[in-house]
Amino acid sequence: MIFGNQEDQARTGSEGMESFFGFNKIDKAKKQMFVDRVFDSIASQYDLMNDILSGRMHRFWKDLMISWLMVGHVRGWKVLDVAGGTGDIAFRILEKSVDSTITILDINRSMLDIARKRARSRNFQKEVDFLEANAESMPFQDNFFDVCTIAFGIRNIPDIKRALREILRVLKPGGRFLCLEFSEVTIPILDRIYDIWSFYAIPCIGKIMTDDENAYRYLVESIRKFPRQKDFSDMMRITGFVHVSYRNLTGGIAAIHSGWKM
Repeated sequence: MIFGNQEDQARTGSEGMESFFGFNKIDKAKKQMFVDRVFDSIASQYDLMNDILSGRMHRFWKDLMISWLMVGHVRGWKVLDVAGGTGDIAFRILEKSVDSTITILDINRSMLDIARKRARSRNFQKEVDFLEANAESMPFQDNFFDVCTIAFGIRNIPDIKRALREILRVLKPGGRFLCLEFSEVTIPILDRIYDIWSFYAIPCIGKIMTDDENAYRYLVESIRKFPRQKDFSDMMRITGFVHVSYRNLTGGIAAIHSGWKM
């Protein structure tokens, strides 16, 4: 059940997302400001709301992402977690890798502050660096990281193509990029149930829990604007990633995308 005109609200390429805040057409120069306001508003409840709204499934999806990444004995990686938020992916990697270091990059200071607190509680201060920066212009030299990850963040970056180019640039030759993102449900009936949950329940729960219905409405709408699985894979290939593939999770509610730099 898609609200309003379904054609107007259909999934787009990255250029389309630059000019949309959810389903609302905007000046693309203002999108980052609007996104910043969303995450400033929900940062303190972000992890709790992820558990509530996904039925804790996001934990399972993130574990699957790490399992796909961690093949064999892993040690000594330099990892970049883009839009790393409160550190969920970074801490999972550190728990399974020896002598690795991770930079959590996020443009939102409120989210990074929570990640710092979580790192202290897990005694990961030495292994993690925190950087407040824009994924579209990252302050790293070329060919620097072994791995780059991003989970549920790329659809909130205004210029997705530019961010992909930056990720490719900072990866070493032979480095790997993994992206976990909400996607297009591929199972009939489940897609309708998911729409009802998304457009009715999630904004209401967001209002009750955070007093910010609009933030969660944006997050739901941004999922529907994000490119389909194949289209995003094509974007990765055009950027220059090779051996690009994806795996659907829970009927396509989410998908993990993988690509390599040669």
